[in-house]
Amino acid sequence: MEPRLIRVIGARQHNLQDVTVEIPRDQLVVITGLSGSGKSSLAFDTVYAEGQRKYVESLSVHARHFLEQIGKPDVERIEGLPPTLAIEQGAPPTNPRSTVATTTEIYDFLRVLFARVGTPHCPKCGRQIFSRSVDQIVDVVQGYGEGARIMVMAPLVRGASSELPTILRRIQREGFVRARVDGELRDVKELAELTAESEPALAKRKRSSAAIDVVVDRIVIREDIRSRLADAVELSLSLGDGTVIVSRENGKAPGEPTKLKGQPASKTNGEWVDEVFSERHTCTSCGISLPELSPRAFSFNSPYGACETCGGLGTTLRFDPQLIVPDDALTLSGGAIAPWAAGKKKVGVTHLKLLKSLCAALDIKSDTTFSELSDDARRIILHGTTRADTKKLELEFEGVIPNLERRYRAAGSDGGRSRLSNYQREYVCETCGGARLKNTSLAVCIEKRNIHELTLLPIADATEWFELLTFEGEAAQIADAILREIRQRLRFMRDVGLGYLTLDRTSATLSGGEAQRIRLATQLGSGLVGVCYVLDEPTIGLHQRDNERLLTSIRNLVDIGNTVIVVEHDEDVIRAGDYLIDMGPGAGLHGGKVIAAGCTADVLRDKTSITARYLNGEYGIPLPEERRQPRRSDFIQVLGATQNNLDKIDVSIPLGVLCAVTGVSGSGKSTLVSQILLPALRRRLYKSKEQPGEHDRIVGTNKIDKVIEIDQTPIGRTPRSNPATYTGVFDEIRRLYAKTKEARIRGYNASRFSFNAKGGRCEACQGQGTRRIEMHFLPDVFVECQECKGTRYSRETQEIRYRGRSIADVLEMRVEEALRFFDSFPKIKQGLQALSDVGLGYVRLGQPSNTLSGGEAQRVKLAAELSKGALHPIAPNGPPSASATQRAKYQSHTLYVLDEPTTGLHFADIQTLLAVLNRLVDMGNTVLVIEHNLDVIKTADWIVDLGPEGGEAGGKVVAEGPPEQVITAKASHTGRYLAPKLATSNA
Repeated sequence: MEPRLIRVIGARQHNLQDVTVEIPRDQLVVITGLSGSGKSSLAFDTVYAEGQRKYVESLSVHARHFLEQIGKPDVERIEGLPPTLAIEQGAPPTNPRSTVATTTEIYDFLRVLFARVGTPHCPKCGRQIFSRSVDQIVDVVQGYGEGARIMVMAPLVRGASSELPTILRRIQREGFVRARVDGELRDVKELAELTAESEPALAKRKRSSAAIDVVVDRIVIREDIRSRLADAVELSLSLGDGTVIVSRENGKAPGEPTKLKGQPASKTNGEWVDEVFSERHTCTSCGISLPELSPRAFSFNSPYGACETCGGLGTTLRFDPQLIVPDDALTLSGGAIAPWAAGKKKVGVTHLKLLKSLCAALDIKSDTTFSELSDDARRIILHGTTRADTKKLELEFEGVIPNLERRYRAAGSDGGRSRLSNYQREYVCETCGGARLKNTSLAVCIEKRNIHELTLLPIADATEWFELLTFEGEAAQIADAILREIRQRLRFMRDVGLGYLTLDRTSATLSGGEAQRIRLATQLGSGLVGVCYVLDEPTIGLHQRDNERLLTSIRNLVDIGNTVIVVEHDEDVIRAGDYLIDMGPGAGLHGGKVIAAGCTADVLRDKTSITARYLNGEYGIPLPEERRQPRRSDFIQVLGATQNNLDKIDVSIPLGVLCAVTGVSGSGKSTLVSQILLPALRRRLYKSKEQPGEHDRIVGTNKIDKVIEIDQTPIGRTPRSNPATYTGVFDEIRRLYAKTKEARIRGYNASRFSFNAKGGRCEACQGQGTRRIEMHFLPDVFVECQECKGTRYSRETQEIRYRGRSIADVLEMRVEEALRFFDSFPKIKQGLQALSDVGLGYVRLGQPSNTLSGGEAQRVKLAAELSKGALHPIAPNGPPSASATQRAKYQSHTLYVLDEPTTGLHFADIQTLLAVLNRLVDMGNTVLVIEHNLDVIKTADWIVDLGPEGGEAGGKVVAEGPPEQVITAKASHTGRYLAPKLATSNA
């Protein structure tokens, strides 16, 4: 039987050079190669794009209007292509309403589960609430036994009421003879006469609580009494707004007075027993009714379920005293109250007068620092005077926070509100406590847990809880299908290494790798067969310990009859693949070819494959000859960190070295660096309003002059941004062209050579180079601008040439080509050299930023930082020959923070990256990386390893020190996997 294959014939998408390759179906296929070699162009922009395009074309014209149209990739044809699904890297959703539970659809199943089999309770007293139909109530009452004497009553009044005379006249008019008033059986006529004669008694009745139950029927239970009993119950439910009381005799005659206090759901009073039934979810004791139990009542995105105070967000914006008084060392007259000091001059003078009047009343000087004020004085200044304060001081003061709240509500423009919002911070909602839902929705439980309490569980614990959850009878039939879906999704997320995440974790706080694995778990749960899945580096953010579980999950997709194509650099994934395609040999125009393809073992023996040479040990990333030793005094210390799962830890981060923060996924790395350290440094260095995570204090921040976070977010969101503009090289190039003889004759300045400014750009396409043509139900077509032929510039601008090249020609140059062209211009060369040093010599200067990969975008940012310094490493104090300005530059200390910088990088690219990072350290700076890649970790000077596990079992410092010291820590998973790497490198 001929093997089933996907045949890609003549692929020329992006830098692919007429690639023809056969991809076996129903196998795990790994595509690897240097960054920029064409891996994603083959997997996503060719295979996936063609599969998606064919699917969309199979739909009706009407349906195509509602779907994103994908253009046909530049490929001759693709044969044997099954339906395709792609799970790419991408920024997690920023919507605060998006959580792990909603993204995986688990929350939708939870809402149905609670609506159908949840047990409602009273949100006030906590008693369980039952709802019964008339038939169910009659069945219970008939179960009292033959001969039992009962009274069927309808509750009419609970608590103080001014409608007592009206109610009594109503029940008399409707023919009822008896009523029970505060537990005492009375004649209705007698009560009516009493209330008519005794107005003082009536007034007293209004002020006190009243309990009036009208007696609908008195019955002795017999077999033939069911019809009469049902009528009485039905009438009582109608009169009592869905509630009926059945009082059963226990020895006394019904006519004898009984004293009854309170009305709990079931009680014994003397010789009578009351049992309360409701056809609605109503607490018969508190009178609180729950709405109909429907799935929308458990949605924080619906007005039927969302907390009314926070609108379902779980947080509210309130003015923060720490932001209002950012520096308590300032005096009241010297601007301690920041929003009053930052206002208009006239407003500021008014507020200063108010403060001076208050200071006089409080007998304090206006030049007193805020930190020296008493607690009462601070309270009055911030929150205003109370009635007691006003009486004592003979002065009424609104308070800073009430004043800001009033101005915020009255602000007539977004600008006014925006200025005031700088002093606000998110606080947990006081009404729902962060649960997002109304208290009536939170009162519905399953096994003593409400829906919010379930979402607070880590996925690993939630999986175990749902595995043990069982129901009986009708509830079991209802819950069976729902539980199956929930359990399946939870198992998949646990199996791909996400067991430490809680279900209520907002999507915006997830790393790119976590978000991708959540999407992967959703697809794994679908159980589709015969599909081609295309995955983009699923191991991002995953520790080596968890790789095996992820590979098992991916292998399950293959085993059930799917094809999985993975773009990956991780050694474990490459070796686990059934079929390997190595792209190269270089990047950009130097790549785009299939170097080797075949079963993994055969490719690893191929001498032309760079990947194979690294995996076979022929090439490798060496250990540093000598590790940098941090000086004892050069540390930043984070003390008492307790944010998220951090267990009140103290962490020391050395300066002047390459430091790696490691640990299993969910151990607290990003919390420590991104949520505590970085915000705290930004507040100190840049007066940021961002609030750091919970910690006691940070010591040593005065040793840092600048902090730069280099992540993989795009360097620009439009095609107008490119590497040349981002690094500032293009500014120097434009100045060079403005200095040419022809440009000076015509009076052109540097702005004339910008494709973003009028005058020099082509106005037909406004400097875009292409025009977008809407094709309705077909994909939009981007056609080359006929005026400028895609060059972006006007004809007159292109007539200005330097060494025979126009400004448009320069943008089409590759970095390596431009480096030779501008060799005589140090400022331009410096920026281009930095791009080349980070391995981006193949990138065009004018390549749109939205076409760069995450790894390429991160390296462009690194190049921008490198271009600000010298071309070669310089000692911290600078060489003797350096100018005073240059020496001063290197005496400053910058902290560079990188989160997973090896994402999207091949082994050879990592070697280049490490050379760049070490160069930054040699220039007298500190580089702090959050990383799982062992090649980076083994070359670090210092490691801070967190763990030992993720989630609640993590958040501790497992090991600190050089790699050789970390591998001796028995509790360190990182040390266990790092030891063989160090041994191999030393061999």
